[in-house]
Amino acid sequence: MSNIYIQEPPALGKVLLKTSAGEIDIELWTKEAPKACRNFIQLCMEGYYNGTIFHRVVPGFIVQGGDPNGDGTGGESIYGEPFKDEFHSRLRFSRRGLVAMANAGKDDNGSQFFFTLAATPELQNKHTIFGKVTGETIYNVLKLSEGLIGPDDCPEHPHKITAADVLINPFTDIQPRIKVKDTSKDESASKKKKERKGIKNFGLLSFGAEAEEEEGEATGYRGKPKSTHDVLEDPKLSKLTAAGE
Repeated sequence: MSNIYIQEPPALGKVLLKTSAGEIDIELWTKEAPKACRNFIQLCMEGYYNGTIFHRVVPGFIVQGGDPNGDGTGGESIYGEPFKDEFHSRLRFSRRGLVAMANAGKDDNGSQFFFTLAATPELQNKHTIFGKVTGETIYNVLKLSEGLIGPDDCPEHPHKITAADVLINPFTDIQPRIKVKDTSKDESASKKKKERKGIKNFGLLSFGAEAEEEEGEATGYRGKPKSTHDVLEDPKLSKLTAAGE
């Protein structure tokens, strides 16, 4: 294990994630994975991850989060489009506590990321490693994987990120985006709300059937982006969003 740490390059950035399982110290390889690190740091600065859950847990493998939708189907990068993978010969999936980008395939990185819970060599050169968990906060990462796991590796009582503090930022030119509230959407929602009041809940008569249809469509969508499983026919990867969603 000591040889592994010696081979890893020095980390130049640092972020503190505050979660419902405790604080997690993350050091970032900003030189080796600049796009991923810049993306992660800026999203943290913007509060993008605040309130998001760790929506997928594969015990002994990975814990994944970073999706504002909370189901593995959402998230976006600061670049306005998915960004390219960044692989480095000195960054290997050789231990627990690594932080990497989740994706749905090659060069398809957005906001979702995952922590490794063990060595995961099958993910090498498929996911960008951009950071590592340091100190005893690794035990808080392990806490994220505890508890009952439901269908599709979804924890029944998921932990969440409450805040993210950027402690060391080598990207001095980062300018967090200012979110402008879209009042037109509020007006539209208000109008629809008024219209619904006059419907007298007649929609409830067909709600069950529509819900089943929508659930079927959603399940079909979530099952598609599993790039690692497509390449590696490993049973434990069959439900891995880190390799897909």
